[in-house]
Amino acid sequence: MPETAIDVLGLTKVYKDGYKALDSVSLTVQKGSIYGLLGPNGAGKTTLISILSGLFDRTSGQVKILGENTEDLYRNELQEKIGVAPQEIALYELLTPLENLSYFASLYGISGEKFKTRSKELLEKFGLWDVRNKPVKRFSGGMKRRLNLIAALIHKPQLLFLDEPTEGIDVQSRNAILEYLTELNEKEKITIIYTSHLLAEAESFCHEILIIDKGEKMIHGKMGDLLKDSGKGLQQVFLELTGSHYRDL
Repeated sequence: MPETAIDVLGLTKVYKDGYKALDSVSLTVQKGSIYGLLGPNGAGKTTLISILSGLFDRTSGQVKILGENTEDLYRNELQEKIGVAPQEIALYELLTPLENLSYFASLYGISGEKFKTRSKELLEKFGLWDVRNKPVKRFSGGMKRRLNLIAALIHKPQLLFLDEPTEGIDVQSRNAILEYLTELNEKEKITIIYTSHLLAEAESFCHEILIIDKGEKMIHGKMGDLLKDSGKGLQQVFLELTGSHYRDL
């Protein structure tokens, strides 16, 4: 049986105001998979990623990350195994790319030649080496999004969480990010958990998907099997499950 990267059973999250963001969600992610968490605004995607990555506590349910119960892992041990690229850009804009990466790398005990080699490799890969000493505040949205991803990859995580990694960026940056992530998955077998509202992108990028709405699991399975069985594209499947009404927050 294939090894699993994530095992979730009956995961529920209720906030202090009584809002139930997740309602008994269960899922399994195989190691080496690109797994899409899809849903409308307010569906619970970001809450789910935040719990899986150790940022939020759950109300109830069981979560295993890379075979370990999360309650059995010290927080720093979990963080060393995962990388998180949040939807909101998590960079210090007055610092340069190298200064930002040096800070994030230091959280994992990475410094010296190891840091120099890794940071140069990633900055060159994403076309940011030539601007490594310029303040991030001068960068375009696409450049910031690429650097945000590099910060999540600096320590070579086994499991990578991406919350809207290509939101609001140019076609070139989107292409560069997706090409690198596909290569990383194929060559290093890194497991990727991905959320996006770009369903055409998700359809071509993800191996498996989970569609959730109002905190509940709607459908789950391998991308090819789900679309073949339905005879429809991902967008049509998505709208049939979640409806076509507006989801303004």
